[in-house]
Amino acid sequence: MKNEKQWKISLFGAGVLILLLIVVIIMTADFEKEDKVTVGFIMTGKTQEEGWNRLHYEGILAACRQLEVELLVKEEVKENTGQCEQAIRELAKEEADMIILSSYGYAEEVLEVVKEYPEIAFYSESFDHEAENMKSYFARMYQARYLAGIVAGKQSETNVIGYVAAMANNEVNRGINAFTLGVKRENPEAKVVVAWSNSWDDAQKEKELAQLLIEEENVDVIAYHQNQPNVVEVAEQYKIASIGYHEPVADASENFLTAAVFHWDLTYKEVLLDHIRDKSTEVDTYWVGIEQDAIGLSAYSPKVSEEAIEEVEQAKQEMIAGFDVFSGEIYDRDGVKRCSEGETISDEQLLKNFDWYVEGVELYEEK
Repeated sequence: MKNEKQWKISLFGAGVLILLLIVVIIMTADFEKEDKVTVGFIMTGKTQEEGWNRLHYEGILAACRQLEVELLVKEEVKENTGQCEQAIRELAKEEADMIILSSYGYAEEVLEVVKEYPEIAFYSESFDHEAENMKSYFARMYQARYLAGIVAGKQSETNVIGYVAAMANNEVNRGINAFTLGVKRENPEAKVVVAWSNSWDDAQKEKELAQLLIEEENVDVIAYHQNQPNVVEVAEQYKIASIGYHEPVADASENFLTAAVFHWDLTYKEVLLDHIRDKSTEVDTYWVGIEQDAIGLSAYSPKVSEEAIEEVEQAKQEMIAGFDVFSGEIYDRDGVKRCSEGETISDEQLLKNFDWYVEGVELYEEK
């Protein structure tokens, strides 16, 4: 009887241990599931294509690896086609708890879809559309555009600088105006002639406009705001100076002066960290700039003078110390004063109501 009793006690004890082990396993699994962050990333192009898309992908990938976050990517999701909605629904099924919309046009077309998934945190490149569960993020690229404008203004001999722009939205307008203010800081006699491609990716149109600006407007420096460096290709053919966007063009000549560049890994790391720490509710928008090293200029061509480099460095230090590109006395192209001495144009205006151009901007009309 004694052995039987001991056996029953041992069996009961073993059962309790097994039960406790099961409970621990379940609790651990639930903790890991709750603690795990999965990020969905939607992009218009391919992860390895030159320019905007590859740099965004490399930035989010680096941030996710640093923070040990799982990344789910949806490539070649074209704007205004319904593909973004489909990508969101697929990522929701894959249990993404955070989805990044990495192109300007996505937010408007999927605003109602975003609201269907209140449990998912969305982050959008566009500041124009809002939802309770969607925040905006970007880098203050206009600061780098201002610095690039200083380089262009110093380089130009014809005092006519070309700019091929995608479309007239707040983001693009900020870049045009900041670039022109930089040009005018260095070269008050210069003007910036802007031609519109009305697309982020239209190689044929971008090249055609670059050629027209060179041949008809006598520009001797040209910049652009699109996803890929098609304008630089034309500038190289005509042997004139160019300024890039996103990254340096590896096979360009010394006529490629520099590029206005993002450091997306730093921006994405800030966004991800706040999400992981549950601090994103404290932030309405993420708009990081030169003081966090989120933007800047790439290495200079030997053709960029020491005087221009010194002027850029001085302007950069001024911005880090608090100088705002859009401050002081600023007139628009119709002669209307838009900002007075001692004033600064608000972020709200820059983000949502920037539909005018500074003095020195001319809009190209195809003949």
